[in-house]
Formats: sequence, structure tokens, C-alpha cells
Amino acid sequence: MRYSRVSDAFHVYDTTLRDGAQREGITYSVEDKLAVTKLLDDFGVGFIEGGWPGALPKDTEFFARMAKGDVVLKNAKLVAFGATRKAGVAVEDDAQVRALVDSQAPVITLVAKSDVWHVEQALKTTLEENLSMISDTVAFLVNLGRRVFVDFEHFFDGYKHDPDYGVKAVQTAMAAGADVAVLCDTNGGMLPSGIHAIVTDVLARTDARLGIHCQDDTGCAIANSLAAVEAGATHVQCTANGYGERTGNADLFSVVANLELKMGMQILPTGALKEMVRVSHAIAEIANLPPNTHQPYVGTSSFAHKAGLHASALKVNSDLYNHIDASEVGNDMRVLVTEMAGRASIELKGKELGYDLTENPVAITKVVEQVKNLEAKGWSFEAADASFELLLQAAISGNPVNKFLVESWRTIVEQREDGTVVSEATVKLRTDGERIIATGEGNGPVNALDNALRAALVQRYPELANLELVDYKVRILDGGQGTGAVTRVLIETTDKTRRWDTVGVHENVIAASWLALEDAITYGLLNVENR
Repeated sequence: MRYSRVSDAFHVYDTTLRDGAQREGITYSVEDKLAVTKLLDDFGVGFIEGGWPGALPKDTEFFARMAKGDVVLKNAKLVAFGATRKAGVAVEDDAQVRALVDSQAPVITLVAKSDVWHVEQALKTTLEENLSMISDTVAFLVNLGRRVFVDFEHFFDGYKHDPDYGVKAVQTAMAAGADVAVLCDTNGGMLPSGIHAIVTDVLARTDARLGIHCQDDTGCAIANSLAAVEAGATHVQCTANGYGERTGNADLFSVVANLELKMGMQILPTGALKEMVRVSHAIAEIANLPPNTHQPYVGTSSFAHKAGLHASALKVNSDLYNHIDASEVGNDMRVLVTEMAGRASIELKGKELGYDLTENPVAITKVVEQVKNLEAKGWSFEAADASFELLLQAAISGNPVNKFLVESWRTIVEQREDGTVVSEATVKLRTDGERIIATGEGNGPVNALDNALRAALVQRYPELANLELVDYKVRILDGGQGTGAVTRVLIETTDKTRRWDTVGVHENVIAASWLALEDAITYGLLNVENR
């Protein structure tokens, strides 16, 4: 079964900017919303729900900016979200409905009640008035030339209370001119079998075009969305990265990848899936949230392999332990180097980093032994590719990778009478036969060491001025030892072109930091030489 977006046979509907914005910790500015809109449109979704004009000033401004052409949509249609008219209020007099019209959005999605409990207890109106509210609002907007979708809130819970009323609400909306009736699992409590059965029944009892909107409270939002499509729904609502209230919504990227790659439905423009990782991570950055490393398809760990058994099989055929080719969704297969690593893991990891080890079994053996020994002491190379690459280069050449030889280093932390805390570091090293002593100050001992090391080397290697430490993580490996425990430090460094991670382990946190820092600077200097 293959669908064409051009024929409008299947809708991919994104609600990242409205429902997704309800996630705890997300606050989009208008500029953020415009940036996300551009990304989603480039990705190729069919509909982008921009927010609730009239209810939120920021959303009202967003639609005004869109109407002015701040973002010109190439693939998607802009959608404004709102509610049916209030009970007892004429639709033409309802200010919220008027705000939907004023948004100039070509498509309007109305939230409506289909659960008798919600009609009577939340809306506090009659079942008949609720149906009139749906019919009047849909007809009013359709007569003004707007395309109307209706989100039936709590549809599946309501179906259990009174299935006939839910079906009647759908029929009422369609009779008034609605284009799609969207069945919403608002509380997120459904399982795929229940979704499939109810969608099948509603389709059999109506001639409506059905959509699906699933929350993830049971961890089944993606599966529930796919079950609804299998039952006949042709409109699926999602959010980028599954953002949303409580546990979130169905993840846009997992849903569309499954529909295209697993169910054979061409629902996005050709080549769009290869942009998934880029778009997912860009939206995460705008939302000011770290990308989920274990997110299906787009996470950096989605195609990462740790066990030596896996690596041995991958060396023969990468399809043996990957459900798809990672490049289909813009991702990469990675081999993690850990104490589980075998010879195949090291060989594959070396290939990933640009080293052909097939004719160097001695180096492979040495690296396998070093990794196992070091990881037994607390080192971890799976998140420190740069430190591993230095270890690998040393095994290949037979000599440590040294751009400088350190004689000693020390740090002093002083708290002054006024409460100011100052850190100072001194580094003594040799490079190209020259002995150098340098000092540096910083807002902490690691920062001071970083500055001192750079000061010692920058005249010989001016490129160091471009290096910047961008992340610093500390983990206590044996909590039972308290402040005397072994400490692992991970440092991320950038030269404004690329980033790399290094690791250090020691009983002393400053010493662990120094080991990671020394690797970071050494690797940065090697990058300069290899350009």
C-alpha cells in the first residue's frame, strides 16, 4: 500500500508547537516557533499546527508573522487550533472562534467532546447542546472557506462509557462539513489491540475519514498510532521527538519511519527520511533539551553495538544486527569500545575512525588487552573516541602519542578574605627540546590547568587558541569510598569545526581531569597536523 502526499490520501500532521509545547521544561518563543516550522516544512510533513490563536498572545503573534510571510511553506499547510463555540453562545459571537478566523490559517482543528462524562461534568451542558456546538462551529468555518479537522478529545475513554454517542459526534462533525474526525487517546491509557478494534468499529458505522492522536502514558503511543493506521485511519498526529504533556505524544520520527520503512507507505517527499536525525536534533536544540541518545531511528545509540558477538557478526554483514541501514534515516552505525570488546569490535571501531587494522593483528591484540585492563580500573572509552584513538595510534606505531612531555603540574585554590575564590596552576613541560614553565588562573583548578597548559604551548602551537572546553562531567565510580573514591572525568573539546571527547580516571579528581585534559589537547594538535 503506497500513498501519495500529492493526492492528499494520507496526512502526516505535526502538533509540536501546540501539544508538544505542553511538555514540562519547554517554552518556545515566537522566533523558536518560526524556526521549528521551517524545519518541519523542509522535512515534508503535510500539516503544521502552530498553536491556539486568541488563547495565547504568543500564538496570536506567531500566526500574524506567518500571515506576513516570515516563513513561506513549501510542503505543509498551516493549522490553527481552537475549540468549538461555548455552550449557549452563538458561533458568530464567540471571540475564540473569531480569533481562529483572524489567524488566516487555511486549516482549523477544533477540539470537541465525545465522552458523555466530559460533556456533563466538564462542559456542564447537555449532550444535544454539545452536538450543536460541534455542528455550528464546523459549518461556520467551512462556510468561510476553511478546511476543518475535529479532534475528539477522550474519544476512546468515552467510547467505553457510551460508544453510540461518540459515533454520533463523529457523524455530526462530518455532516457539517468536517474533513477529518480525529480520535484522541487523550489520557494515553489505550493499548494497540483496543485502538485497532475501536477504529475498525467507527469506520464500519460511519463514512468518516478518521485520524488518530495518541499520548504515551502506557508507552504505546507509536504502536497505537500504527494500529489505527492498520485499521484504516489515514491521518496521524505526532510531535517531534515525542514531546508533549506528561510522558509525551507519538514521536513523529518513529511513526513516519515505521510507516515508510516497515509498512511500505510513501507519505513524505522522496529523501526526507535521510533528514530525520538532523531535524530531530535541531528541534531538540531549539527546545533547549538534549537529544535522546536512545530514541529509535534518530538517537546516537540507535545503531550502536557494544557486545563483541555483535561486532563479529557485523564485520561479516552489517544487516545481521541492524533492522535497517542506518543511512536510510540519516544516522550512522557505531561500534562501542568497552570491556566487552573483542578483536572484531576493535577492527570495526578502527575502520570507523579511519584506520585499516586488517593487516595488523598485533595492534588489535594490544588494544583489546589495554581496553579490558583499563576498563577494569574504571576507564570508559565508549563515550571518549578521542582517547581511544590516541590509544589506537600508540598501538599501531609502538610509541605513545606525545606532542609534549609533562614534568609536573600543580594547582592552588585560595579563598581570600573577601570571599573570592581564585585558582592558580603551574605546568612544567618539554616540547621540541625546550623546557617551558607556565602559569594560569581560572575559576576552578581544572580551568586554571587548562589555561596554564595552553599558555605553555600556544607559542609553539598557535592553533590552540581556537580550542575550547565545552563540557566537563565527573562521575564517582565507587560511592562507598566517599571523597576518596575513584573518579572518572569526561571532557568535550571543540576547535569550532569539530568536537571530541576524552577520558581520565584517578583517585584524585584533579588528576583525572588532567589526564582527560592532556588527551584533549594532544588530540587537538593532531587534528591540526592532519588537516
